[in-house]
Amino acid sequence: MRKIPLVDLKAQYEEVKKEIWEGWGKAFETMHLMLGPNIEAFEKEFAAYCGSKFGVGVDSGTNAVYFALKALGINEDHEVITVSHTFFATVEAILYTGAYPRFVDIKEDSYTIDPDAVEEFINTKCEYNNGKLIDKETGREIKAILPVHLYGNPADMDEILKIAQKYNLFVVEDAAQAHGAEFKGRKVGSFGDTASFSFYMSKNLSALGEAGIVLTGKKEYAEILKSYRVHGQTDKYTHKFVGYNARLDEVQAIVLRAKLKKLDEWNEKRIKLANYYNEKLKDIPVVLPKIEKDKKHVFHLYVIRTELRNQLFNYLKENGIGAGIHYPIPCHLQPAIEELGYEEGDLPVTEKVAKEVLSLPMYPHLKKEDVDYIVDKIKDFFSK
Repeated sequence: MRKIPLVDLKAQYEEVKKEIWEGWGKAFETMHLMLGPNIEAFEKEFAAYCGSKFGVGVDSGTNAVYFALKALGINEDHEVITVSHTFFATVEAILYTGAYPRFVDIKEDSYTIDPDAVEEFINTKCEYNNGKLIDKETGREIKAILPVHLYGNPADMDEILKIAQKYNLFVVEDAAQAHGAEFKGRKVGSFGDTASFSFYMSKNLSALGEAGIVLTGKKEYAEILKSYRVHGQTDKYTHKFVGYNARLDEVQAIVLRAKLKKLDEWNEKRIKLANYYNEKLKDIPVVLPKIEKDKKHVFHLYVIRTELRNQLFNYLKENGIGAGIHYPIPCHLQPAIEELGYEEGDLPVTEKVAKEVLSLPMYPHLKKEDVDYIVDKIKDFFSK
């Protein structure tokens, strides 16, 4: 029986191992390991890659979202419109600021935020008061929209930006799963007032552990972000505000610089594998990922849907296939935030999707014969 993991971290590392170790050797000779030349270089390289002006490296994707919100002044008086079908860190970051996460539903075909749902919430649940858009239920000011580019698939940024401009809202992109993804030829991370990326070890662009970055087009936000990550310092021992110990280090920056050179090549391999999956699975009774002409989906995850999700998951596991489920319990139904008052039925599309999604193995070094084996087992399952 074959053993096919959901993701293969070692194969990617092997491609860049020599460059990483050479970089580490130089860094260890100087022992300039924190906020050194590789961090500065990576920040510039990744910002340029995404089409943004400034990048500020931090210690995790979670803090990247948090700081992306903090730099805009988001606080306990505010609400942030976002989705529930995402990793919980998205919501944690909003809660860290003291703000209230206002969940809206997703589009069933793309799994990303539904602009119509955003408009409906604003038109039916909000009012203007002294020039501020206020949630009539909570009394808080709606301050930002936080779209999540999920599974490597960009959200509909044209519509989101139109809504944001119409109601004078910030846009904060969560691009943790979408390194190199594009909407209408423009890379994600370049649309919002700020944007966050995770470099967790399983991402398309990954550190050997944890790391993240915030992108922005405004120098004033970049300066705030640089202070937040190092105890609120503006100069050594001058602390303008209470900050955090959340720096990206040289060890991880060296890894990320080496891997960034391979990112486009690895993403293209993911796209080809996704197209191959789609072709092989087209006659099987599962919902396949939608590939839209105006989007470059980079397939951090390859996700299908079926009402028999749990049974298929177990069958694949029994046959050596490392499938996954992202995410079975929507954020609005998580016990950690039950005091926010959300209930089952509030987000019908999200709740339906959460019961059906199944992630199949996806990584640049996955072989077509492995995909053939996976597809054969899925066919066997549905033929029983």
